[in-house]
Amino acid sequence: MSRLFPRTALWSRRLRAALAVLATAVAMCGVVLAATSTPSSAAACNGYVGLTFDDGPTGSTSALLNVLRTNGVRATMFNVGQNVQNNRSAAQAQVAAGMWVANHSWNHAHMTSMSQAQMQSDLSQTSSAIQSATGSRPVLFRPPYGETNSTLQSVASSLGMRQVIWDVDSQDWNGASVSQIVANASRLQAGQVILMHDGIQNTRDAIGQIMANLTSRNLCPGMISPSTGRAVAPDGTTPPPTTTPPPAGGTCTATATTPNVWGDRYNTSVTVSGASTWTVVIAITSPQRVTTIWNGTATWDSSGTVMTMRSNGSGNTFGFTTMTNGNSSARPQIRSCTSG
Repeated sequence: MSRLFPRTALWSRRLRAALAVLATAVAMCGVVLAATSTPSSAAACNGYVGLTFDDGPTGSTSALLNVLRTNGVRATMFNVGQNVQNNRSAAQAQVAAGMWVANHSWNHAHMTSMSQAQMQSDLSQTSSAIQSATGSRPVLFRPPYGETNSTLQSVASSLGMRQVIWDVDSQDWNGASVSQIVANASRLQAGQVILMHDGIQNTRDAIGQIMANLTSRNLCPGMISPSTGRAVAPDGTTPPPTTTPPPAGGTCTATATTPNVWGDRYNTSVTVSGASTWTVVIAITSPQRVTTIWNGTATWDSSGTVMTMRSNGSGNTFGFTTMTNGNSSARPQIRSCTSG
């Protein structure tokens, strides 16, 4: 045995090395994933809340966006027009990260002391700066300090914006600790909106715990409806749709390959067997994002990383293009396949 053991250990090391090389080759050239019908591990969204950040963009906007992306959060950014003008790239980064941009006045003045003409000029200038930088004209307005009156609301409405205050104040502007911010956010209920601010370290540090609390209560970050001022699903629907897990049905199998890989993107092809009509749930690793789909109808959860693809009569093979956004190694994971 003493003579054979070194040879056996050497063979084991060589086998492990060969397997590692094979795994790397598969990741680079295309991997086959198969899944039968199994329950999704993702919690359903039984309601949506609006996470909002005022006073940006700032020198810390990039750090905030990194935290939001890491936690799968889309939020509404109430931007100050003067800051947008001075930091256009940060405003553009907000939109690129999937955030919604909104109007928070030109320079955070006490607007109720202004004349109607001054209000009109202030908000119009801010919306124009945001549109120039991001390509999107705001449909929401938040008055500085939450100070408003009927004249200001009328001016905002005339510019195509709904006024949005907040239901919960995180108190981050008042020196609240991370634990205090988390505790304040835990009061959020479906449809409600919380006030937070760009540029505050404690706020960034609290986001992970805020998301854990929301997830435990089946609440997800959503958009703020310009019609009602309440938080709704990211596609604007309410009550929120459940995209995962898919509707109950029979079993099927979905097999995915990545036939085309480029430096900044790759194509995924998925073939379904065992059903002519089907629903396939696929998870994308952030910050990767799907840009194009074919031969299916897709919906997304609030994080923008879980895609539910349904058959649309184009056959049993569908596909999509994914931008790597700096993560070139991750590939989509099929979570479930349901027939019917």
